[in-house]
Amino acid sequence: MKLGVLGGTFDPPHVGHLIFAELAREQLGLDRVRFIPAGDPWRKSGKGITAAADRLAMTRLAVAGNAAFEVDDCEVRREGPSYTAVTLAAIAAALAPADELFFLVGEDALADLPHWHHPAAIARAAVVAVAAREGAALPAALPFGKERLVRVAMPVIDVSSTDLRERARRGASLRYFVPAAVEAYIHEQGLYV
Repeated sequence: MKLGVLGGTFDPPHVGHLIFAELAREQLGLDRVRFIPAGDPWRKSGKGITAAADRLAMTRLAVAGNAAFEVDDCEVRREGPSYTAVTLAAIAAALAPADELFFLVGEDALADLPHWHHPAAIARAAVVAVAAREGAALPAALPFGKERLVRVAMPVIDVSSTDLRERARRGASLRYFVPAAVEAYIHEQGLYV
């Protein structure tokens, strides 16, 4: 089995996340893509993120309907900060020896990866699959060898969760930026207002 893991705050999950996951599934021949919402994202400590239960619920709504996508609540259930290296190590340990694990990450996050908790351990547990932008260069310094890195070709999708939260605060439409069920959940729960 080839498993892709896409972690994130997912505050809210949006079309960029879904398109990246689908393109990675297709280009890397993944059997499954597992979305893992961060329970306590230590890199965003003190930034007022939405409750983990809401982010988990929105992620489940976002992936509904794609049989190759699943949501794992392991980081939401785990106490303390959410560390990608710890999560990937646990997933890798549960896989069969012939299985392959891929960590899906955007170029912006890849550039910041050297500042993460045990970044070299991430590449030991999984091949790092980066959403490549045409003409963009990979960072010169990575905490692992480039043999542990693959590119996933992806068009520029200029959508960010930060911008979507601001749109919601202003009462602007989220239509087509997030799945309809996620938009409905945001409105029903009064998120981002």
